[in-house]
Amino acid sequence: MEQMAIDVGALGKVAVLMGGSSAERPVSLMSGQGVLEALCGQGVDAHAFDPSERDLSDLKREGFERCFIALHGRHGEDGTMQGALEMLGIPYTGSGVMASAIAMDKVMTKRLWQSAGLPVPRGVVLHRGALAVDHLPDELGLPLIVKPAREGSSFGVTRVTEPGQLAAAVALAAQYDSAVVCEECIVGEEVTCAVLGEGAAARSLPVIRIQAPGGNYDFEHKYHSDDTRYLCPSGLPEAEETNIQHLVVQAYRVLGCRGWGRADIMIRARDRQPFLLEMNTSPGMTSHSLVPKSAQAVGLSYEALCLRLLAAATLDTPPRLLA
Repeated sequence: MEQMAIDVGALGKVAVLMGGSSAERPVSLMSGQGVLEALCGQGVDAHAFDPSERDLSDLKREGFERCFIALHGRHGEDGTMQGALEMLGIPYTGSGVMASAIAMDKVMTKRLWQSAGLPVPRGVVLHRGALAVDHLPDELGLPLIVKPAREGSSFGVTRVTEPGQLAAAVALAAQYDSAVVCEECIVGEEVTCAVLGEGAAARSLPVIRIQAPGGNYDFEHKYHSDDTRYLCPSGLPEAEETNIQHLVVQAYRVLGCRGWGRADIMIRARDRQPFLLEMNTSPGMTSHSLVPKSAQAVGLSYEALCLRLLAAATLDTPPRLLA
């Protein structure tokens, strides 16, 4: 991938937003620290800023000129922080308000993808007060994946293999969100693919194939275990990888994403059909994270990736309209 000449001095004073109040706070702190060190190491005037400990008005008062959003989950990745920064007139990394809000909501994301003819697993949405589960095995089969509609990092996610496990799985997911998604479990290989850019200029990075112990890519295997293997090059047939990259760019554009994002996909073993699971608009940037691994495969270092994303920081509202 081509290297960009970036005037570090023109980036101004930068806040790396990290921590926050979501269930993904620990992961965000790891991501943010990595980004902060990378930016400072390249001469950027970057500072840590935890919105759960400081008032956002401090961003304006202290003269921050742009923000690198290293927040994950609610109040960081779901459009709320993006909306606050729009009001403050401070450019930020990643997708805008609407795309962030939609991508955080797995139900709305699937609806948009389905309307565009993109492949997603069959599923049912349950809401608090109507969490009956007896019909699900007949409707969707087993195994099933049960997860909160608006959460990340595998919080509240259960793979259900027997009918007797369903009630507890739904109850766990409901602790994180009022809407619970129950989907058919696509049996096959798990891959992920990142996208950089916006609109017609959006381009995919190489696909990463994930091999977790027992096929269980949970929170522990995502962030703490060294047993999970990330294959990049993926080892997939060239035509299959190209097809997945094309699918992910389509999915990214349908949601209106910009800056960067990462889609998670399952490839069904019996016919090699890929299914879109979700789009992450503020992907992890920890030592175990996948976007940096994919960028590295095309010669884009972690430091260069951070700088590139920061340089692309923008607003939904053109600056001339804020005056």
